Amino acid sequence: MNTIRERIGNEWVFFDGGTGSILQKMGLKGGELPERWNLTHPAEIKQLYRGYLEAGVNVFNANTFGANRLHYPDEVEEIITAGIELAKQARLEAGREDACIALDIGPSGKLLEPLGDLSFADAVELFAEEVRAGVKAGADVILIETMSDSYEAKAAVLAAKENSDLPVFITMTFDAEGKLLTGGTVESIVPMLEGLRVDALGMNCSLGPREMIPIIRRFTQCASLPIIVNPNAGLPETRHGQTIYPVDSDEFAEIMSEIADLGVQGLGGCCGTTPDHIRKLISAVSKKPFKPNSRKHRTVISSYSNAVEFGPKPVIIGERINPTGKKTFQAALRNNDIDYIIAQGFQQEDAGAHVLDVNVGLPDIDEPTMLETVVQKLQGVTALPLQLDSSNAKALEQAMRVYNGKPMINSVNGKPETMAAVFPLVAKYGGVVVGLCLDETIPSTAQERIEVAKKILATAESYGIDRSDIVIDGLAMTVSADSSSGAVTLETIRRCTQELQVHTILGVSNISFGLPQRNLVNAHFLAMAMQSGLSCAIMNPNNDQMMAGYRAANVLLGYDPQCTAFVDAYAGTAEAAGTAANKTSITDAAGDLSLAHCIERGLAGPAGQAAQTLLTNGKDPLALINEEIIPALDTVGKGFEAKTIFLPQLLMSADAAKAAFAVIKEQLSGKEQQKKGTMILATVKGDIHDIGKNIVKVMLENYGYDVLDLGKDVDPQVIVDTAVKHNIKLVGLSALMTTTVVAMEETIKLLRKTKPDTRIVVGGAVLTPEYAERIGADAYAKDAMATVRYADQVFAEHND
Repeated sequence: MNTIRERIGNEWVFFDGGTGSILQKMGLKGGELPERWNLTHPAEIKQLYRGYLEAGVNVFNANTFGANRLHYPDEVEEIITAGIELAKQARLEAGREDACIALDIGPSGKLLEPLGDLSFADAVELFAEEVRAGVKAGADVILIETMSDSYEAKAAVLAAKENSDLPVFITMTFDAEGKLLTGGTVESIVPMLEGLRVDALGMNCSLGPREMIPIIRRFTQCASLPIIVNPNAGLPETRHGQTIYPVDSDEFAEIMSEIADLGVQGLGGCCGTTPDHIRKLISAVSKKPFKPNSRKHRTVISSYSNAVEFGPKPVIIGERINPTGKKTFQAALRNNDIDYIIAQGFQQEDAGAHVLDVNVGLPDIDEPTMLETVVQKLQGVTALPLQLDSSNAKALEQAMRVYNGKPMINSVNGKPETMAAVFPLVAKYGGVVVGLCLDETIPSTAQERIEVAKKILATAESYGIDRSDIVIDGLAMTVSADSSSGAVTLETIRRCTQELQVHTILGVSNISFGLPQRNLVNAHFLAMAMQSGLSCAIMNPNNDQMMAGYRAANVLLGYDPQCTAFVDAYAGTAEAAGTAANKTSITDAAGDLSLAHCIERGLAGPAGQAAQTLLTNGKDPLALINEEIIPALDTVGKGFEAKTIFLPQLLMSADAAKAAFAVIKEQLSGKEQQKKGTMILATVKGDIHDIGKNIVKVMLENYGYDVLDLGKDVDPQVIVDTAVKHNIKLVGLSALMTTTVVAMEETIKLLRKTKPDTRIVVGGAVLTPEYAERIGADAYAKDAMATVRYADQVFAEHND
């Protein structure tokens, strides 16, 4: 019999449906942790399993979704073992020994650093504990599901791969616009997951099947692995006091049949779906011809939220985060001045870089630790993908492990030892590798360089690395030493593009070393290389002449439709070669980073320094808050609402504002900032996921509110008693789990009875505006900024 790893790519594979919603019907109380039923209600858990087995599923989940140490500090192995043992018994009783038991791993309920307090290493170990218990108990496959953060998803995948040989499937949770909670997209998450070598990927929860279709189309366009789709039975509603899901089994099967035709390979359900939903889905889809997914051969790197695909328009890789020949940068490394390094990244991003090269190699520093640190800091404040640039394999591995996306790796060459050091890392963590056309010698002809490129490609293939993940460097050697070197490099680029059909890269400025007017030579060489098929250029985007050459070449080669980018850059500027494009100043009159820029970029240290400078120069503290900090936060908040800024940037900006507030507080001398009001925040009884609540708290405090944070798993009576004691005008309630929405409704009813003048705003992944209205809330907030806006409205009315 074929393994599930083989089957998922060659035949329909059907997954089970909802768990919590079914257990609720069996008597699971609001707020009760469902995994504990493995110990207290084994008969009901076996009944749950049997329902899906009899419906015909190929994979069914053990009741282990939330079985991690944060929820069960001392019982992880016991609960997972019980859940899988019951699954084995149910499988035997149903005569379905062909079905696979999935160790079901859900999110931790925490945000990872720097957004939250869970380190990446601790997240890996938390999930690893689950994996080890599941493997020991006899799971057949690992299903990581309902992940809304790419970084947490990576931690879970690494834990699964490093602690088992089981197939690893993963499904992410997107909003209706195809965004993860932390801003990721289908296009950014797929390269990372495929680079980590999961066996199948897709989406589940949050949306109904009809709402998922546009997002599924994006998966089929960019994913090469089998795609899994497990929707909810629509979005939850309340009817006659009961939570229901509106998509019945017939409608669900009909829509899932349409989804099967889009080119997915695995189908099942999530919240609200039942064995009847799954049975009818299987009946509708199993008779359809199966279509395996196909390899897309795309060369893509990604950050947490942004994917950069190579070709045909060349990609700019900013070269300035590199100590070579830069005394100030070298001093910053030795002094651990990370803020200076981050500023170099921002300057290049603002100048038009698509990717940032990161090289921190100096003989007298700990390069592995420094590279890891810089990578973590950079990816916390910029959405640009990174190129990890080091000849130190240990440094590369540490940085690749903590990188939130699929990085570019600079580099290997034709020497066997360099490929043996780097290719295993790429096979484990994923990445696009720069291959230098040199080995023991630097080839002087294009043909010799092509031979080295072929050797690199063949060796990569032996490690299972597709040629689409190799970018060949044709070697730009200085023309001042050899007048033919420019022509050789251009021929190498042409032949790599046409004959080897791989993407290419050059360190452009090397060509002009030793010459006067280097920028002039570099700009013309860049344009010629682009015409020869160059895919990406390592260059200084802060150099106006280089960028002018790049933009002009894009126009002339047809890479800038309607000359839009060129016109945007130069409209209204002086008619002169090399004239700078219009740029927004990010510095103040002294040349330091402005406070607004520090907040908008999420630079906490520089924000504090900028605030101190302004205060020293006589700026009134309250004016600084109202004229500098709040407008900057508003800019970020509006960007978040417009989905041009995402959660990581929002929270890092909040931290920067906090740093500025801390400096100002010392200067107020009794003139306290006037608070807008006090409100309660709580995650409802039984729900231990407080990510959303904590995000809302940060934003409210930055906008001048006092927040009474009652924490998570809060009893309704505690919320009501606190509201009465402090005469609270606004309460915010959060819930992530469908099983805890009943506790939210109970809390609202008790507040209405005891303190009817209190307004209630609710939020969470399982809620909708309609659902919030039906359970009696005054408002639904889709995100943190929406909560701030509603609070402003409530307290403005109250103060009037």
